Amino acid sequence: MTLAESAAGDLPGLGDVLKGFAEIQRELKIDCNFSLPGAWELGRQHIKKDSPVSWNYSGTLGVVNSVPGGGVDPGKLVSGLAKAAERLGAAVFENSRVQNISYQEPLQLEVAGDRIRAGQVLIATNAESLELSDLSGGAEPKFTLAVATEALTEAQFENLGLSSRHSFYTVDMPYLWGRPLRQSQLIFGSGLVHLNHWSELQNLNISSGEAGGLMRLLETRVRALHPVLENVGFTNRWGGPILIADEMKPVFRRHLKSDSIIILGGYSGHGVAQSVYLGRWAAEVLAGRRKLPTWNKAGAKH
Repeated sequence: MTLAESAAGDLPGLGDVLKGFAEIQRELKIDCNFSLPGAWELGRQHIKKDSPVSWNYSGTLGVVNSVPGGGVDPGKLVSGLAKAAERLGAAVFENSRVQNISYQEPLQLEVAGDRIRAGQVLIATNAESLELSDLSGGAEPKFTLAVATEALTEAQFENLGLSSRHSFYTVDMPYLWGRPLRQSQLIFGSGLVHLNHWSELQNLNISSGEAGGLMRLLETRVRALHPVLENVGFTNRWGGPILIADEMKPVFRRHLKSDSIIILGGYSGHGVAQSVYLGRWAAEVLAGRRKLPTWNKAGAKH
């Protein structure tokens, strides 16, 4: 799902995320099924009289607001960005974990026993590098879950109120989000697995433990939303890391131990478009053509 604002709403100087995201795709010639039909905020109070959605989810759930947004194929987006980067002269090394950083000039990165010298570094790996980013005490790693339904007919989409293919998310609890997939399936997501340390992400199994329980609860809730979904099958089940930063604001600042390192992450679930949009901003900062934003100003170097 692509959204215009951060999880904390609009931020000082953030700008038009969706417009910038679209411009990056056009400039880099990335085809990732990006569309902007809009996104619906769903709630149980102040539901619009003309709400196309009327679902049963801890009460009657309907559209309370419409916001800019849409959807994108994240796999095509990531591969398209990597191909564009290589085309423009960047080198991409997968499965090359940075294990440590020595804060000297130049910086030294430890990778599989080797040392790499770097003039500047951008740490943008979100929930799985909190010691490197020095965010261990300022952001919480979580694991979130999602399912994809089997293909639905157009009549079923109409009965659900989703013939316009809007993405959606609830504005009150229990939280639920979703979006159409390839015009015939639906993705639903909900739930957070709480972790003591981000390394637990490496051994999570969505079929057992807390994650398994939340997955079964998500499936039960989806089937209870509407008679159309009562017996729906699920083709895919998965989960992934999410980093929730202080006050839900994305972290975009210099590292507290080195002015030569920029930290970018902590989107709290709003990172699909923002990570690309702010990634370009970070590159411009590293190139000396732009300044960092002000929303992380307290206690950070700028």
